[in-house]
Amino acid sequence: MLIFDETGFIKKGDASAGVARQYTGTSGKVDNCQVAVFAAYASRTGRALIDRELYLPKSWTGDEQRSSRAGVPETRRFATKPDTRPGAELAGGTPALVRPEPGVHGESGRRQYS
Repeated sequence: MLIFDETGFIKKGDASAGVARQYTGTSGKVDNCQVAVFAAYASRTGRALIDRELYLPKSWTGDEQRSSRAGVPETRRFATKPDTRPGAELAGGTPALVRPEPGVHGESGRRQYS
């Protein structure tokens, strides 16, 4: 099973790619941070982290100069956090579980994909 989960990295400045005031479970509130979505594979015999993707808010994807200064590829476009699913192309029909932080995206609980 693929498991998608996000985590935040608290930041003080605003030059690191993706930094914005946004909710993060790391502090449990809206904070200045980066948010990344991680993909892990789990089975009865083991588990492994297989991929990750930095979430870029619209304030980043809509500002080409800022993105360029931070090294964001020109091809990078906005995607919502639920649509940021790294490694999904590797799934090939493998069931997936998305575990959002409580209250993130106005949701609580889990979403399953298959």
